[in-house]
Amino acid sequence: MDPNILHNIGYGMYIASSNKGEAINGQIANTAFQITSEPVTIAVSINKKNLTHEFIEASLCFSLSILLEDTPLSFIGRFGFRSGREENKFKDIKFERLASGCPVVLDHCIGYLEAKVINKLDCGTHTLFIGEMTESKVLRSGKPLTYDYYHQVKRGTTPKTAPTFIKGEEDIRSGDRKTQKYRCTVCNYIYDPANGDPDSGIQPGTAFEDIPDNWKCPICGVAKDKFVKET
Repeated sequence: MDPNILHNIGYGMYIASSNKGEAINGQIANTAFQITSEPVTIAVSINKKNLTHEFIEASLCFSLSILLEDTPLSFIGRFGFRSGREENKFKDIKFERLASGCPVVLDHCIGYLEAKVINKLDCGTHTLFIGEMTESKVLRSGKPLTYDYYHQVKRGTTPKTAPTFIKGEEDIRSGDRKTQKYRCTVCNYIYDPANGDPDSGIQPGTAFEDIPDNWKCPICGVAKDKFVKET
């Protein structure tokens, strides 16, 4: 059985958010889809270990903010590789709390929708929450970020709690100084000199050793010294 076949299933990239009283949290979600049109029902898969799961169970509502294709990796990393138990992910970003109390992210998003949970399915490590759409809004035009574009063009990585995580899928390659790749030991992001990190001002063709010491992983935000050579 070849798990790589699963990479051919199409996914989008969203920020799934919810609240528990006044507390709010959000996370990256890629397994979200429409089920029916009358009424409009939406499903999203959330890992049971995640704080957002706890909040959805408490409030029985969730929102999905649809990310734009040019969303910076650092923004995705904030919601995908950090825990709401340790920091406020909504600090210094634009968001809105709807009448239900559920938050929606406005930065780097095409628009959002909110849904009231009407059913759920226990899927082992994850819960599939099914909701009836209660509110939605288009914020701007643009191309939505797909999971394939995130991996192939942005060179993004997959959190271990994501439904689509495949153990051992990291890309391992070697090369000389100008082609030598480095891997983040926290989130497995691969720095490729050929691509650089334009969002952080690192131009393509920049060797890892030439990156300023204050550079941080564009996904999870850890320091340069947390990277190791790919061999």
